[in-house]
Parts: sequence; structure tokens; C-alpha cells
Amino acid sequence: MRRGSWVALLSGAALAVTSGLAMAAPESLLPPGFGQPAPSPAPTPAPAPATAPAPAPAARPAQPAPRPFVRAPAPDASPVVQPLPGAGTTPPPPPAAIGIPTLAGGRLPSVRELEAMSDAEFDALFGLAPQYDIPPGARRALQRVGVISQDEGGFGPAALAGQPAGLVRAALIGTQGPLVSRWGHILLRRTLASRMDAPRGMDPVAFAALRADLLNRLGEPAVARALVQDIESASYSPGLGAVALSAYLGTGDILGICPVMGVQGTLREDARWLMARHICDAHSGETRDADRALRRMLNSDDTRPFDVRLAQRYAGAAGSGRRSVTIEWDDVDTLDPWRLGFARALGIEVPDGLIAGAPAYLAMADVHIPATPLGRRIAAADRAGAAGVLSSKAMVDLLSQAFDESGLEGASRERAQNLRLAYIARQPGDRVAAMRQLWGGTDPYAGQVLTAYAAARLPVLSTAVAEAPQLIGAMLAAGLDRNAARWASVVPEGSLGWALLAVGTPGAGEADEGALDDFIGDDGSSEGRKGRFLVAGLAGLGRLDEGTAQGLLSDMGTSLRLQSAWSRRIDAAAQYNNAALVALLAGVGMQGDGWDRMTARQLFHIVRALSQVGLEPEARMIAAEAVARA
Repeated sequence: MRRGSWVALLSGAALAVTSGLAMAAPESLLPPGFGQPAPSPAPTPAPAPATAPAPAPAARPAQPAPRPFVRAPAPDASPVVQPLPGAGTTPPPPPAAIGIPTLAGGRLPSVRELEAMSDAEFDALFGLAPQYDIPPGARRALQRVGVISQDEGGFGPAALAGQPAGLVRAALIGTQGPLVSRWGHILLRRTLASRMDAPRGMDPVAFAALRADLLNRLGEPAVARALVQDIESASYSPGLGAVALSAYLGTGDILGICPVMGVQGTLREDARWLMARHICDAHSGETRDADRALRRMLNSDDTRPFDVRLAQRYAGAAGSGRRSVTIEWDDVDTLDPWRLGFARALGIEVPDGLIAGAPAYLAMADVHIPATPLGRRIAAADRAGAAGVLSSKAMVDLLSQAFDESGLEGASRERAQNLRLAYIARQPGDRVAAMRQLWGGTDPYAGQVLTAYAAARLPVLSTAVAEAPQLIGAMLAAGLDRNAARWASVVPEGSLGWALLAVGTPGAGEADEGALDDFIGDDGSSEGRKGRFLVAGLAGLGRLDEGTAQGLLSDMGTSLRLQSAWSRRIDAAAQYNNAALVALLAGVGMQGDGWDRMTARQLFHIVRALSQVGLEPEARMIAAEAVARA
């Protein structure tokens, strides 16, 4: 039915309602006996002539009289006269009660109001929006929501099911910022992405929203997007809707939220949700209505004009393109997922100052957005690689594109050439020289992540002892611990290379206390942090007696014996052998933008708890990373 017909129909329906109130009383639709007067008794027939006596009917058991829903009037009552409309005390039912749509306050919409509505508003008023028509048997259950199964390395479905919901919620909400540890980030991402049931007492949708929200804060919108896609659109909550929109924006997938909008477009009422809904309407063919709605929002006090113009530009791409929208960054002082996602999708250059001052998760977001220029993606790759967002192989793939890109020059091109030499140079010394150039960037650890597999391809060189700590650190940054162990024969005891192997390689055994004393004595790091982390890591792995470790740390002005609410909880989780909860609490304890935010006592509790619950490889990598990056 065309929209004009609907308008005429509604106008006629309103007229029918108002005129019907002045007509005769409506006919009752109740069946006989429900509110109708009882019929008068029929006259008694004359007795029949006397003949043979009729057999007496069989006796029936006494039945209770049925209790009527409405008391019937007495047989001798006077006839019921239907009252005139309006004469009674009961008001007539409102139009909405008999199926006619109304506006707020029960008011019927006027023809002019109907014509001014967008198609989405019109459909919502009349209940014409697309309905969720997937059969119940075909819908995804709100169980085992996640991306990684247990067979793929994730945690089991019941990993957190029996844990206190309040503690799990506190751990997810309490982890606000990035983690200092690359390996801590990798472990926490794997935990959040695992296919798990919600803790007992927590709503499964809320559990998914908390996990996806934390993934967004960690700079993992791609994983967050995959997680929210595991929830049916009809099951979305307002909180999950907001998190999902951020995940789609963080990956540059502006229209990814549209399937949810088609089912739950009225889920939220904030300005950005409404703008996203209008964009989806525009790309589904309702360009004029979407344009009118966005123009109204441009003059609203609830929205920033800059954000609306971005939405107008993207929505206009679905139409004829006759309306131009100018984007100017002059009055913009902060960057967020909405602005970055739309700018990259529209090909608008973002000022360098906004990117430099953006939060860590936004500074790394460019690596997830395919529309980001290659040079920008490479610039963001170092931070993402050091944080654990990108793997070593992903960093190599990204720089390999730069080598094949003829139009890309400058630092990115030079790094791509050095990376190629690190892999294919004929002489091992030339490969080490190329890696040395890559380690000299703004973030040396990012260079080690980039060269992890190139370092693993090197033979053990006695001539490269000076570079051994960087080579060993590079291999451990990618988890290549057995390749790193080959260098144990050439690194001197008490050196940094020895320290990395002492905590990072499997089966290293108890640490030599004499070599440990030498390392602590030669430690030139700030506040002796490398020595502190080495002692704490060895003690947490059980490779150094805790009493000895306490004595060494006491000499350095710290202690392992002090307790906090966090340390007591992670210790208890380890005693109950709950690896997933230990991983969540380890994330809480590793927050910060640098290793100066980590203490030896925190590292000890994290490494020991991970080792106790069967995550000893992750414990070794975190301990080695702490020594390498302190």
C-alpha cells in the first residue's frame, strides 16, 4: 500500500472514530450469557393426555451451579436500555486502544505531520518496520558467545561460569587502559575472545558487552566486532548497541551496524545512534528522508555540527551527490572513533596533532581500517606491534606492501628495504646490520617484534655477542623460545642475554645466584628495574627460592610480602586453578603506558599465578619481556 493511501486511511479512521461516538450504540460482541439479560422463561405447556406413565429419567449426580462471569439480572427485571454515548461515567477508549496509531500523549497525527515524517518514522508509527522472522530453533543461543573455541586455544565454556559475577564485572570494568606487557595483552585478548558462558547471575548480553567494550579500549575493534556479531540483532541491549557501533567505527565498517538498525533502530536515543540509523536509511534507498533528518540534527543542541557533517557526507554518497558538505577540522580538539572512522572511510586527512594526542587505542586504530593510507598504517604498526595488537608476521606483511608500493618513499620505504636485507642478505653479518637499523627506531621493542623471525633464521654467531640480547629479545617477543635457547652457549653469565634466557626459555632450571649477583651489580637501568624484575620473575617461576628473592629485593628497597586486595584475589584464583580468572586479574595488574608503572611485587604475583594454573609459557614470556623492556 502506498504511503498516500496510508495517510488517507488514517484520516478516514480518525473521522470514523469521532463520528462513531455520535452514532447509535455499538452491537455487543460478547457471546450469550456474558453480560446479556437472561431470557424470559417460556410458558408452561398444557399437560398431555393420560397414557402409560413415562419412565422416570435416570438420576444424575448433583452438579454445582456454574458461577457466571457477570451476574444476570433477575427474571422480572425491567428491560435494559442501552445508555446514550457520553451519558455513562466510563470514557470511550482512546484511538490507540482500538488499533489506530497515535503520537505522544495519545494525540492523533495530522495529515501535515504524516507528510513531514520520514519513512522510518512512518513505519515505526504504524508498526511496518522489518520484523525479526528467524525461527526460534534457528537462532543463536546466548551461550558460548565468543570467537575462539577451546580446540583453537581459547578457554573452556565454563571457565568463568562458576565465578562471582561481581568479581568478573569488576575485572572487566577495572581494566581501563592499555597494558604495559605485549604478552599480557595477547593473553587478555585470547581470554576475552574465548567462547564462554556468562558467570552465574550475569546477563549473557551484558557479559558480551563488557568483553567487547574492553576489547575496544585495548585497541582490538576487529575482535570486538567479531564478538558482537555472535549475538542476534534482536537480543541486543542498549549497552551492546553502543559497544557494537564503536567496534564497527574502529574498523571503518560504517554500514556494519545496519543489520542491527533494521531490527532495533529505536534501541538507543543518543545522537550518534540516530545519525547512524539515518545513514543506514540513506544506503537502503531513503536518501531524501535521511538528508532531511540529518539537516534537522545539524541545528540540534545535542549534536556537534562537525559530527553531523561527517554523517551527511557519508549518507550523501548513497544519493545523487548533488549536495556538497564541507569538512573543516578548525574547531575539533579531540579525536574519537566516530571522527576517525568516518574520516578514513571518506578519505579525509586527519591532522597530525589530533592523532598524536589521541588515546592509545585510537592511535593504533589505523592498522584495522582498510581505507587508511598505507603510510599511516605503517606509522601506526610500531605501536600496535609493541602493544600486542599486531603479530610479528602481520608487521612483516604490512612492510612488504611498502616495498612493492612504488609511490611510497621516505622512512617507510627505507624500513622495508632493511627488513628485506634482514631476511635475504647473503652474509649473516649483513643481516644483523640490517636488523640493527630496525632496532634504532622510535620504539626499539617494536623493531624487535618486527625482526623476530629474521633473528630466528640466524645461525649462532660468536661475533654477534654484542647483539645477542636484542636478538634473544626479538625471538622471545614472538614466542620463539627454543630458537632463543640456542644462544645460551655464547652469552656470558650475568649478562642481559643470560638474564633473558634464565626466565624466558623452558627447562632453564634454577638460576645461578653468583650470575644473578653479577647481573644486579652491573644493572644500569632506571632504579635497578631490570634486576628487580629478574628476581621477581625467577621467584614467580620457581627458579629462585622465595626467601632468597625476598632478601635480594629487600636490599633494593622493595618486598614481595606486602599484600593488597588485588594480590589476594589473583592468588586465590590461582589456588582454585581458574586460568581464565587469573588472566583477567593479571590484566588488571598490568595497566599502564610504560614498565615504570609495574612493580616487582605485581610481576611476582602475576608470574606465579599464571605458572600455577598451567599458563607457564605465558608467564615466561611476560617475565622476559619485563626484563627486556624495563
